[in-house]
Amino acid sequence: MLRAERRAEGELLTIKKAAAVLGVAPSTLHRLLNAGIIQGEQLTPGAPWRIRLTHDVLAGFNNDAGEGFMPMREAMKALGVSRQTVLQRVKRGELDAVHVMRGKQKGLRIKAIARQPELFDRTS
Repeated sequence: MLRAERRAEGELLTIKKAAAVLGVAPSTLHRLLNAGIIQGEQLTPGAPWRIRLTHDVLAGFNNDAGEGFMPMREAMKALGVSRQTVLQRVKRGELDAVHVMRGKQKGLRIKAIARQPELFDRTS
């Protein structure tokens, strides 16, 4: 990939600078990196992480999650799975997630379809 093409994808920033642009703490970005929710780059193993601020990354940090997104606890209950399972599904791209930055409601919001146990219940 050409350098001009890579720049077009988004600016590559240190964790500290990316956190300032996104309005979150650097520790939040480290946590999201470790969970695999956002992608980062390292020049070599052990080097500081950098975040490429693409349109998708910027869209994942906003003041309102929108319709269909729910807090982590509600998503866990709706899906009938653990927090770790929800995060794994987000990491694999099976569930959508955004990081909401509004007052006390900061944190991940998950777009989850509620579990439908009656769907597989036998009628006989």
